[in-house]
Amino acid sequence: MEVNNVSLAAVGVKFEQYPSDGKPEVAFVGKSNVGKSTLINAMIRRKALARTSSQPGKTRTINFYDVENILYFVDLPGYGYAKAPKSEIDKWGRMIEDYLYRRETLRGIILLIDIRHEPGKNDIMMYEWLKHYGYDIVIAATKSDKINRSQLQKHISVIKKTLKLREGDVIIPFSGTAKTGVAELWDEIEKMID
Repeated sequence: MEVNNVSLAAVGVKFEQYPSDGKPEVAFVGKSNVGKSTLINAMIRRKALARTSSQPGKTRTINFYDVENILYFVDLPGYGYAKAPKSEIDKWGRMIEDYLYRRETLRGIILLIDIRHEPGKNDIMMYEWLKHYGYDIVIAATKSDKINRSQLQKHISVIKKTLKLREGDVIIPFSGTAKTGVAELWDEIEKMID
């Protein structure tokens, strides 16, 4: 998709604050600091529309980016590590679960996993939860520029094996720095919203 017009359309923590125009949505989910904002910026060809931070847990709301007035990219708060009270982290978890479970315009989910590390307990739990609710999942294996190309397939195999990927799941090595995986992710997103 040729992307020229993108804007932050809504920021919310409850359904009344989310867009209600019926456009399809693609959500980006992953643990804190996995590179969700970097990936979104690369996909929409912007440097900093989605705010990035080296500090985990920076995204604390659900952010809706209107892409070409065709669809919304939905940036969900990261799960796992964040410097916040447990009550606040629990609230984010309920907000994410409520969005993923109840949002009728949600067409697909991109699960981000850091390619350098074996998926953790929270990654496995998120994958299983999404599968339980019948979502086809595209995995963006982020930070692929940080490993040698010769190690790429080995790291992808670890992700596949640890998550026990199922038929139809797609895994795409991605780098926001090198801009690799952008076209492949767009291909998958276009299938989701057709």
